Amino acid sequence: MTTSPVPSQADHVAIFPLMAKGHTMPLLDLACVLRGRGLAAVTFVTTPGNAAFVRAALRQGGAGDAAVLELAYPAGSAPAGGEGAEGVASASSFAAFAEATSALRPRFQEALAALRPPASLLVADGFLYWAHASAAALGVPSVSFLGTSAVAHVVREACVRDRPGAGADVGASAGATTCYTVPEFPHLQFSLRDLVPPPPQMIHLDAKMAAAVAASRGLIINTFRQLEGRYIEHWNQHIGPRVWPIGPLCLARQSYSPGGTGSQQQHDAKPSWMQWLDDMAAAGKPAVYVSLGTLASISQAQLKEVSDGLDSAGVNFLWAVRRPDNADDLGTGYEDRVVGRGKVVREWVDQRRVLRHPSIRGFLSHCGWNSVLESVAAGVPLVAWPCDFEQPMNAKFVVDELRIGVRVHTSDGAVGGLVKSEEIATAVKELMFGEAGKAMALRAKGIAAQARLAVSDGGSSWKEVEEMISELRLRGVDMNGKANGGTCASIL
Repeated sequence: MTTSPVPSQADHVAIFPLMAKGHTMPLLDLACVLRGRGLAAVTFVTTPGNAAFVRAALRQGGAGDAAVLELAYPAGSAPAGGEGAEGVASASSFAAFAEATSALRPRFQEALAALRPPASLLVADGFLYWAHASAAALGVPSVSFLGTSAVAHVVREACVRDRPGAGADVGASAGATTCYTVPEFPHLQFSLRDLVPPPPQMIHLDAKMAAAVAASRGLIINTFRQLEGRYIEHWNQHIGPRVWPIGPLCLARQSYSPGGTGSQQQHDAKPSWMQWLDDMAAAGKPAVYVSLGTLASISQAQLKEVSDGLDSAGVNFLWAVRRPDNADDLGTGYEDRVVGRGKVVREWVDQRRVLRHPSIRGFLSHCGWNSVLESVAAGVPLVAWPCDFEQPMNAKFVVDELRIGVRVHTSDGAVGGLVKSEEIATAVKELMFGEAGKAMALRAKGIAAQARLAVSDGGSSWKEVEEMISELRLRGVDMNGKANGGTCASIL
């Protein structure tokens, strides 16, 4: 294992994310916040294959003095797809990836014990449930980081308790109209098809994660009180352990632009997608950004429906496609046909820069929480297309509660089903050209202003970070909000 020196500081926070960019980036932001405000020294834990990416991001975020601790997998124990989760294609294989990280536990515990000055706090990804046990064995307080929304956590807890649809055939035609209402929040009504339970591998992992979170000193969520205050308070009062909402972390520092798995893009080499956005802005042409996440696996048939939908909608668009290996996956000649109003990108795209660009007026998204929050922070309304996990809960929050999005629906009503090109075109046109879309854009700008206030000096999220560090200095005081820890039963 290798590390770099730790600057002298009263508090020393070790940060350990799951090795997936969507999990790593918010915690890199947190590291930059802690260093930028002088709140604590930071040691960032990762694996050798991710270390270059981490160092470049910390350097660009003004936290180049943070230590980076590299933990190598014992021989033969690394996840099947490599050290990063970006190649994972399904929920069950994602669970296998997360479970494989437990092979790092002996080396992590040894390294945590050897940190100097000693770690005063561990912030570990919820998927790394075993890291909290290591911290407890060493007497180091730990908090869990979960990259999902407060509303999704509250809904999942209610679902575990109430078991909506238990014994019912959610694949039947009635499934799309049979609803579950969250008793504590009657406005939250979901089709049972939006609440399909995860596969057995994920349920088993979820139980381990929930136990680790319940036993920890608290929970960090990348959100802010003005956005999800009622759900944060419900969690703190009725579930626990305590939540610290410290986001949007994407506003905490300037974004970074890693190339590939780690090398930093040169600032003087403008990416082709940024040049395209600049050209659109110069011509006064608004565009929609399209990205369905870094982990979702999109079928060939679905890619064709998206390409046809964007084509028929008549909008300008920047489309980040996950699959880089097949130039014809969108249909022969498609990219030539849309030249001048559409650009397809198969390289890594700095989504934060894209969403902040003045030419971007909408975002067709899978509604992963990072994407939702980055869109909220940029004041960009969404076309909500939930594909998996807790994304239907986020989509409902965006569409029905925040009223800054329009949802697309699959042809059979099931999450993960095929969305037809006509559905995509209708939703995109409504967002970009319709009166409802204009109202959504105005509301999105207002929420973005609240987000900026939350992370500004004296804002709610600023105060939460300071309070978290201050309170967790008191190692002998239980900070869980309940005498014997939290009662959460589900995290995924």
